[in-house]
Amino acid sequence: MVVEPILKTAASMLKKPTTVEFPDKKEILTDNYRCIQKLDINTCINCGACARICPNQTITMVEAEADTAFKPKGTTKLFPEINIERCLFCVLCEEVCPTNCLVLTKNTEVEAYDRREYIKRPEELE
Repeated sequence: MVVEPILKTAASMLKKPTTVEFPDKKEILTDNYRCIQKLDINTCINCGACARICPNQTITMVEAEADTAFKPKGTTKLFPEINIERCLFCVLCEEVCPTNCLVLTKNTEVEAYDRREYIKRPEELE
């Protein structure tokens, strides 16, 4: 009666781990998996469609400096700022974007010590 649990414990200790050993081994993600957004500031036309369609009001338009060939340095335009903590990853922002400058990637590495670190400014989404 006492020996059986000890044998089960010993047998389970000798087995290989069944979980993925992160970060040495990463889980293989399927094609339809989506996570953190990526923004191409060079092609963004500042239309704000992504902010209007977001069902969770995750995206807000904030002023950021535009430094591209089309927008001279020093000018500020409205670009999307995304609160990843609130994001549902529903892909509506990617679907509504007319220039395809906002896309969801397979980057799953989202960790922070402070909740404010989940709010990604346009410069941080590149």
